[in-house]
Amino acid sequence: MGVALNLPIAVTLVRIALIPILVLVFYLPVSWSSIAAALVFALGALSDWLDGYLARRLSQTSPFGAFLDPVADKLMVAVALVLLVQADPTPWLAVPAAVIVGREIVISALREWMAEVGKRAHVAVSLVGKFKTGVQMAALLCMLYRQPLAGLPVYETGFALLYVAAGLTLWSMAMYLRAALAALRAGARGAASG
Repeated sequence: MGVALNLPIAVTLVRIALIPILVLVFYLPVSWSSIAAALVFALGALSDWLDGYLARRLSQTSPFGAFLDPVADKLMVAVALVLLVQADPTPWLAVPAAVIVGREIVISALREWMAEVGKRAHVAVSLVGKFKTGVQMAALLCMLYRQPLAGLPVYETGFALLYVAAGLTLWSMAMYLRAALAALRAGARGAASG
């Protein structure tokens, strides 16, 4: 059984295809590589909004699209963080990067496990998670751009936003874990009384 390719899924696939391009332009030995990397990342972030909008607008939501979209997001973010940590290998950058990547691994595993026990809806995306994603994307965009803009310290602003994103990451992870634990306890009580 094949997967039907629709416009929202095609946009998500373009986002995944942008990842190797991001890596290539990040390492280009030219003065404008940081601008190009930021532009590629911005296109990826825009496509994240666009595929969701198109899926809702065209009524083309699908289980495969619901799976692929967060995978594309996590890949883009993880690759951007790896590039930035490699370019600036300090614990001050490695720690928030590890928190963000670690949270994604924990939440992905939690969602898979909750789906297996029939409680997937209890770990749906929260408003805090969406806000975290926005702050995280802004942070990474600023850090990839690297250069001051109109006298503003773009990289440093992104660095500060990355710490805000890491804090929101921990907060949203705690919310997911609490929701999952409550669902599992309720299920255990129901099974014990039944």
